[in-house]
Amino acid sequence: MTPTNFRLPAEWERQAGVLLAWPHAETDWADRLADVEATFAALARAIAAHEPVLICVGDTHARARAQALLGEIPNCRFIEIEYDDTWLRDSGPITLRGPDAYRLLDFRFTGWGGKFAASRDDRLVDGLAARELFRNADHRRVDWALEGGAIESDGAGTLLTTWRCLHQRHPEQSREQMTRLLCDKLGADRVLWLERGYLQGDDTDAHIDTLARFAPDDVIVFQACDDPADPHYDELTAMRDELTALRTAGGQPYRLLGLPWARPIFDDGRRLAASYANYLIVNDAVLIPAYGDPADAEAERAIAAAHPGREVIAVPCRPLIWQNGSLHCLTMQLPEGVLK
Repeated sequence: MTPTNFRLPAEWERQAGVLLAWPHAETDWADRLADVEATFAALARAIAAHEPVLICVGDTHARARAQALLGEIPNCRFIEIEYDDTWLRDSGPITLRGPDAYRLLDFRFTGWGGKFAASRDDRLVDGLAARELFRNADHRRVDWALEGGAIESDGAGTLLTTWRCLHQRHPEQSREQMTRLLCDKLGADRVLWLERGYLQGDDTDAHIDTLARFAPDDVIVFQACDDPADPHYDELTAMRDELTALRTAGGQPYRLLGLPWARPIFDDGRRLAASYANYLIVNDAVLIPAYGDPADAEAERAIAAAHPGREVIAVPCRPLIWQNGSLHCLTMQLPEGVLK
């Protein structure tokens, strides 16, 4: 570990809760609000069955709407705060854990490289910290663009990311420069970089959480494609070969677990990014995206095998991929002990 003794926990470590931001008429969900609210309600209920869910709401009207749809559920708190969009994986706090304290990292959020307005989202972590939600937590602004969906941590000093994404955010910086910064800020020892892998309909420039995920016991779960006629086949096959060549900190190959490939889903001729890798781990359970595809059941079995002993809960996510993300993208977990 780095001398700070702060580290980015693995997602499968115990959690204090999960952050969500409720969609409303001023977000990009406006045209299909009813459909997506149903998915948000299912997601919030699934989280709350296992740990607290903290739901950001833009105003009292949005709070009342969320409460009406959710009904009486346990472990639910509302936070009134302004935001542009609902993808808290990328605008929420990246929380490090130390021996006796926490660190809320507040990286610059640019709307995925300037694609969308993001000024309110970029102030979100500061606003959450000001509401005194956290215990023994140091809020640190980092003037460097990074989204939580762009990084994976094994909790033991290794990060996984994609060159495509971080090079887009920082074209002036070398891989070595970015590696040093990531290790310094996130308490890591090393960074593993993937050159290949992408999904049509993904506007994040290849976030790692749509492609490959760390799992316990040196497993990497990845989105595979078994259809040679699909335009993703060559790219995801090359990514699999890259993953095969990676080594653990101890010098051993990772155990790879491929996820099934859903049939193409289109919306007005636009292909949507239906990745099973975009699942969420919570205390004692794992929530997986379901797309109404025959591959859903196989994805459940594969992710359950990667996370044994956890309840597997399918959440209908077809409405979410209309806006180019799935359930992991919507959420940000907080490590055990950080909440007051």
